[in-house]
Amino acid sequence: MCGFAGFSDFDENLLDEKYLWMALARRMARRVSHRGPDSQGAHVSAHCALAHMRLAVIDPQNGQQPMTARQEGGECTIAYNGELYNAPELRADLESRGYRFYTDCDTEVVLNAYLCYGESCPEKLNGIFAFAVDDVPRGRVFLCRDRFGVKPLFYTFPNGRLAFCSEIKGLFEHPGVNPSIGREGLCEVFGLGPARTPGCGVFQGIHELKPGHFALFDREGFRERPYFELAAAPYGGTYEEAVETVRELLLDAVARQMISDVPLCTFLSGGLDSSVVTAIAAQRLKERGRALSTYSFEFEGNEDYFTPSAFQPDRDQAWAEKVSGLLGTEHRTLLCGNEQLADSLFEGVIAKDLPGMADVDGSLLHFCHQVKERHVVALCGECADEIFGGYPWFHRREMYDGTRFPWSGDLALRQSLLKPELREVLGLEDYVAARLEETRKAVPHLPGEDPEQARARELAYLNLRWFMATLLDRKDRCSMYSGLEVRVPYCDHRIVQFVYNLPWEIKCPGGVAKGLLRDAAKGLLPDQVLLRKKSPYPKTHNPGYEAILKQRLAYILRDSLQPIHKILSEEAAKGLLDQSFDYGKPWFGQLMAGPQLLAYLIQINYWMLHYNIYIDL
Repeated sequence: MCGFAGFSDFDENLLDEKYLWMALARRMARRVSHRGPDSQGAHVSAHCALAHMRLAVIDPQNGQQPMTARQEGGECTIAYNGELYNAPELRADLESRGYRFYTDCDTEVVLNAYLCYGESCPEKLNGIFAFAVDDVPRGRVFLCRDRFGVKPLFYTFPNGRLAFCSEIKGLFEHPGVNPSIGREGLCEVFGLGPARTPGCGVFQGIHELKPGHFALFDREGFRERPYFELAAAPYGGTYEEAVETVRELLLDAVARQMISDVPLCTFLSGGLDSSVVTAIAAQRLKERGRALSTYSFEFEGNEDYFTPSAFQPDRDQAWAEKVSGLLGTEHRTLLCGNEQLADSLFEGVIAKDLPGMADVDGSLLHFCHQVKERHVVALCGECADEIFGGYPWFHRREMYDGTRFPWSGDLALRQSLLKPELREVLGLEDYVAARLEETRKAVPHLPGEDPEQARARELAYLNLRWFMATLLDRKDRCSMYSGLEVRVPYCDHRIVQFVYNLPWEIKCPGGVAKGLLRDAAKGLLPDQVLLRKKSPYPKTHNPGYEAILKQRLAYILRDSLQPIHKILSEEAAKGLLDQSFDYGKPWFGQLMAGPQLLAYLIQINYWMLHYNIYIDL
């Protein structure tokens, strides 16, 4: 896992001032140095500059980047961020075609795959990745991102030049790239946030390469194209066959993602998803005579203040300890206090370059920093709910009627927070409705599909393209901010594509949420764990945290120089300070309730302040 940055210009020969441009590329990459603290490198050719920050996971002694290989007519150089899980098979294939290898790292496999297969190379890759190739023989730059966007890659066009970076902050080092937002950016933050339209970078002129896409930049300009899209296909097998296929794919995905030359652990909540991943990983390590390290997360005071709700029926700690005991893992429970949590809001903005899931992000940042003290790689249970139909909105019809995103509901509260004149200019309802309709039109259906199955497929697609993307973005940015690589076995594209085409009654037999996954995991864990009701990522229920947030927001509202006053209706915001919030009623997802709304506003203010954002309406 790493970070990289660069730029390309076909109207100028960068070699004329090589060291000037190399210094600029290095400055861009240094802004993401947290992603790769182990080594760094830079490269300049006539029309492209690349700089790389490396987190060494495979073959730490070799694999320095940017990495160059010679091809007939010139050199190709890659800057790569990710992990390739089918590297052995692909390496063998490439060796049979005459390609030679000088390291054991997967970067060289990806580079040779590009040399061999060109634009088709992403289709050969099983992994999480973003990379850029300076292809001198073909006179172009090639950008690529994994199928579901686990790894980020942003780009923009200062004065016709292409500039790109693993995170937005690196782009601001390039002359002519400035942090401004317009109507679209404000609609993203207040209408969709903390979700984000695929491909949208929120800041004006900044884009994110879409998941499952590659891009070409040459003298003809910039073209972005898909290489992977979910496809609708009929399923003709039995339920038992589906169970067996899911089990085989999951066992294989976890085994592949355990490959590492540095210490590996898992996140273990004691819920179904993380427990299954942990059970598979623990068994494989046990066969090698080693014990798996596991971590769970908790907040100080939750034992006194937690109240069960439909979204969070019980606490994780006892379950995590139970599963750890069953599997024989070396387990640690990490704690986060109120002040730590409130302070983490600011670091969360810097990690993401945007306001995000407030303390849900911040706490993960805090926990990942602690995990990195002992480990470099972790496996987690993220994405199972989106793939297997685990969220309440899959099962409660009133939560999705096709007119609103099911995880964000009514926009009235969001709109009430804006100045009346701004509310009118933005038109949040229309903007959000347009984004939803665009996605619904893109859903791949089967001809003549039953209306109920079509609805289930639509919900699955929405969750994969939006909600899962939001959580993957959170996971990458919060973990990599500490140089911790977190892998997501459920997001293996083979699992996602297979389960997407299963009828609803197979995914959730008898209406049992994730019943297919529970049956596929039988024998790995006892039924009491496999049948545990879903409980999401933990959050604090300590009222002391809410008190800190209200105090900090009140300070912001009293200071007329704080930038959020350009946007916020002070009357509506002050009204929030007088409310006693219902912790069980979220306004986004399952976790973001009243206190998280306060935290989100604090993050927006800090975002505008830290990046000195100019509002251009």
